[in-house]
Amino acid sequence: MADERINELFKQYKESGDIALRNEIAEKYLYIADILAKKFVGRGVEYDDLRQVAVYSLLRGIDRFDPALGMQFTTFITPTITGEIKNYFRDKSRLVKLPRRLSEICTSVKKFSADYEAEKGIKPSVKLIAQTLSLSEEEVVKALEVGGTVSLDGMTAGEDDEERSLYSLLASGEEDYEEFETKDALTAAMRDFTDTEKAIIKYRYTDELSQSEIAKRLGVSQMFVSRMERKLLLKLKEKLKDTF
Repeated sequence: MADERINELFKQYKESGDIALRNEIAEKYLYIADILAKKFVGRGVEYDDLRQVAVYSLLRGIDRFDPALGMQFTTFITPTITGEIKNYFRDKSRLVKLPRRLSEICTSVKKFSADYEAEKGIKPSVKLIAQTLSLSEEEVVKALEVGGTVSLDGMTAGEDDEERSLYSLLASGEEDYEEFETKDALTAAMRDFTDTEKAIIKYRYTDELSQSEIAKRLGVSQMFVSRMERKLLLKLKEKLKDTF
């Protein structure tokens, strides 16, 4: 369906509140709910339950979406549905008693992360937590996933439970749907970045240049790049806190 037709349907629905119009819009995007629900199968929840969460999120998203903002609905709804499914898993996990070992690790990781962030102003990376607490990085990732405190500027757990760095999220060249929601979410999160800010993220996490190399390219000091990188990571972490 052409963008003009979709925008017109959204406009009519906003004006009338006609459920039939909402359902017509939903039918066009049910495939996204289906795909995202299937990605979470095999993690202890039946597909039908996951699809119900995804479809409910889709309907809520249609109610909240405003085409006047200039964003495509697919860009808006994909991270929205993903976030709702992850919230569902987090809520469900709280109802299940954690194994004693994992519970102890979660407590240690949470305390260390809170103390570190209070002192440094940023969350510690998975690698740093693991080294400091004498844990494996896999144990730390599981603890962070349970606690919902994954650090964007360090590592984050993807939908497949594999640990990913911001480098891999930004630098991946694959164009299949597996990375669709990640790419769209990052693109949307950086929409209001200046050209310089986008350049710093690209040079640092796509081209993997050092801060000094970036400084030379931009004609600024390394200290400037360092400060900007920290600022931008915190900004991205805030924007993506309900996505990854």
